[in-house]
Amino acid sequence: MNDSLLAAAVSFFWGLIFVPSLIPMLRKLKFGQQIRSDGPQGHLKKAGTPTMGGLAFILAVTVCCLLFWQRLGAGLPLLLVFLGCGLIGFTDDFLEIVKKQNEGLKPLQKLALQILAASAFFAYWMLSQEEPFRIFLPFSGRSWDMPWWLFVPLFFLTFLGTDNGVNLNDGIDGLCASVTLVISLFLALLSVHYQGNLEWICLAVAGSLLAYLIFNVNPAKLFMGDTGSLALGGFVAGAFIMLRQPLMVLIAGFIYFAESLSVIIQRYYFKGTHGKRFFRMTPIHHHFELGGWSEPRIVIVFTTVTLWCCVLAYYLAGGFHGLG
Repeated sequence: MNDSLLAAAVSFFWGLIFVPSLIPMLRKLKFGQQIRSDGPQGHLKKAGTPTMGGLAFILAVTVCCLLFWQRLGAGLPLLLVFLGCGLIGFTDDFLEIVKKQNEGLKPLQKLALQILAASAFFAYWMLSQEEPFRIFLPFSGRSWDMPWWLFVPLFFLTFLGTDNGVNLNDGIDGLCASVTLVISLFLALLSVHYQGNLEWICLAVAGSLLAYLIFNVNPAKLFMGDTGSLALGGFVAGAFIMLRQPLMVLIAGFIYFAESLSVIIQRYYFKGTHGKRFFRMTPIHHHFELGGWSEPRIVIVFTTVTLWCCVLAYYLAGGFHGLG
């Protein structure tokens, strides 16, 4: 764990260099956030805030990994999927800026690229694992060799659902970074428990997010954009899969799941009732925002819920057995 803590410290240090350096650069390039006109009216004042801030923590993690390449070990595929999904997000953000509207890639284009990234990660998984279809069941502490026809859809649902859930979670200052910071710490503990050898990169991500949050708390000086949120989604999904805990993401990542589910419920309820809304606005953090909650309050509540969900998930994984 000493090496892993060093990774967190180094990544935090580089984050403190990259984040404040990136802000004036993005301003000069006029890479400002486009605000959706149908969103909360309080967000309109954020128009023009530098976006693509996710580049800062992506660079911090990458430099950290390059400096200590020999210590990266099993985390290399996780770094690659982190970078690959970040590239998809960068493309989306860049097109938004070029078009000067709140849409870059079309939904089907983004989904196709995410499926491509998931497929590349799936190919690695199949070629590198002796028992690729084995997963751990969080409620029993046992493993299960799934039939391939169940594992394959579970793999892609976990990857795509988590990546998009993290993306939806990025909607107010500091929310996505705070929730994912807690998830990263949990994944590091889970990796130690299952000897997954991923704690090094998990703590590197956590360190970079801590540095990023200094500049992203309300009022944010920059936004991560899809560059950051899709990169984090790929990282979280890849880590749960590599630790053979794809079902655990529903518990530890409950907030991601709730964000995605709220959008689905809203869409089908709107269609089924011919224009009525189930929530004030989705993703669900906007529902609370329009209900009078301040952005810092939403961040604190959602992060605290994530913390307790991670405690529950760690308990179900047997992480507390033998303590005390």
